[in-house]
Amino acid sequence: MSDIEEKSVKLGVSTDQLMENAGLSLAKALKLQVGRFAGLKVLILVGPGNNGGDGLVMARYLGKWGAQVTVYLTARRPEIDLKLISALEYGVTSISSNNDTDFSKLYLLLKDCRLVVDAILGTGASRPLEGRFKDIAIAINHWRLTASENQVVAVDLPTGVNPDSGEADSASLDADYTLSLGFPKAGLFQFPGANSRGKLSVLDIGIPSDALEGIDIDLELLSPEWVGKNLPNRPIDSHKGTYGHTLIVAGSKNYIGAAYLSAQAAIRTGSGLVTVASPECIYPILASKLTEAIHIPLPDNVQGGISSESVDFIRSNLNQYTALALGCGLGTSDGTREFVQKLFCEGSGLDIPLVLDADGLNNICMIDRWWKYLPSNTVLTPHPGEMARLSGVPVVSILQDKIDFTQSRANYWEKVVILKGSHTIIAAPDVNTFVSPFANPAMSSGGTGDVLTGIIASLISQGLSGILAASCGVYIHGQAGGLVADQFGDAGLTATDITNELPKTIKALRGITYSSDVSKKLG
Repeated sequence: MSDIEEKSVKLGVSTDQLMENAGLSLAKALKLQVGRFAGLKVLILVGPGNNGGDGLVMARYLGKWGAQVTVYLTARRPEIDLKLISALEYGVTSISSNNDTDFSKLYLLLKDCRLVVDAILGTGASRPLEGRFKDIAIAINHWRLTASENQVVAVDLPTGVNPDSGEADSASLDADYTLSLGFPKAGLFQFPGANSRGKLSVLDIGIPSDALEGIDIDLELLSPEWVGKNLPNRPIDSHKGTYGHTLIVAGSKNYIGAAYLSAQAAIRTGSGLVTVASPECIYPILASKLTEAIHIPLPDNVQGGISSESVDFIRSNLNQYTALALGCGLGTSDGTREFVQKLFCEGSGLDIPLVLDADGLNNICMIDRWWKYLPSNTVLTPHPGEMARLSGVPVVSILQDKIDFTQSRANYWEKVVILKGSHTIIAAPDVNTFVSPFANPAMSSGGTGDVLTGIIASLISQGLSGILAASCGVYIHGQAGGLVADQFGDAGLTATDITNELPKTIKALRGITYSSDVSKKLG
């Protein structure tokens, strides 16, 4: 953001103009949120830098539109502060914390206020909160918890949250809404900072499009517009062969549902054909439940998993398929581990796009330099625990900066890597890294990862590259889960609920209607 703003100045948009644009956008966003301003009491906490300047411009507009605004100066501002002077001309009241050493004036303001705007530090939070900043943050957090109607709106990001890593001071402000300026900050999608941001909106502040040229930006937030335009084409003269043939190698005696969920997700996402290769002992159950798929019962081992005797058959028939998904519900018995190791490590390397998930990861990681045995066009889909097993790095270290860690592993392994969880990360060598906007506790239930695997494999079968299939798949999965959570809440969601929502989600992203486009009357 610093580089972009500097480039904007060179292109003729001054820092002052960006601040004016930001303040107006902030005021408009707040007006949209609360409705009428007449008589509304707003307290704006103003810091010493540009974030505080944004808050003062916001205060001016709110005062102009009829709100009763008080700005509380948390630190020394310039002696001649034109933004403050301008705000005062519109009836804004100003109180300096230098004249409020015991915070009695702040406490009095909070008693009669239901809306606080945090414009203290923004992206300037590079060190722990200390002194008055810390005391003020603690006071605001306490006030916010005293009544459900008390709300905090953060400008750009909550005070105390690191804009890059998401590290958060123990006293960082907790916001109900964060209004990010220009672009979202990476720290808002990493924890613990993401816990402090509340609902996030990104505001346009008039940055010229040319300001992005030459700037080293390698991180993108997934959006419905981006996903919609990158989904596979569905021509009207197509047939089932147009959309590929996905092979799902999954399931074991204890995890029948995993094979079902991944295969059903592949079907629901649009794969022309889906074949499920599963242990013979579960084939009758799976075939009766999954009627749209082709089934291949494979020899099973004594533990109820796929036997290593299946490897030759699978290898000799791979040329019939356009994508392979392997791992969902395989189990980790000795016999299954032997099957996975023999499939990937004996004979020539597999030449098929691969999505490797769950027990596929848990079994392959036992092999030294396991990534060398996988196809170059492989998508890995670990959650943090599986990532720890793959990398040998503790979960706590992975999550300290999960964006950077996922990027580094994708480059080192030369694979597409998805680190699943709240705000899933999708990385691949030499391309931008993508961040999912979704953080949905309702999706914390068994089988949702199997659904994601089926979605991604299906998109690859339909012609998308690994990184596009992974990114679009993560978004579709998250959006479908969000739609289900909107209906049922944040508990009780099942993986099947998500699968059933997939066609409607994809239809909405495409923005296409399917009623007849042929008129009955031609004359």
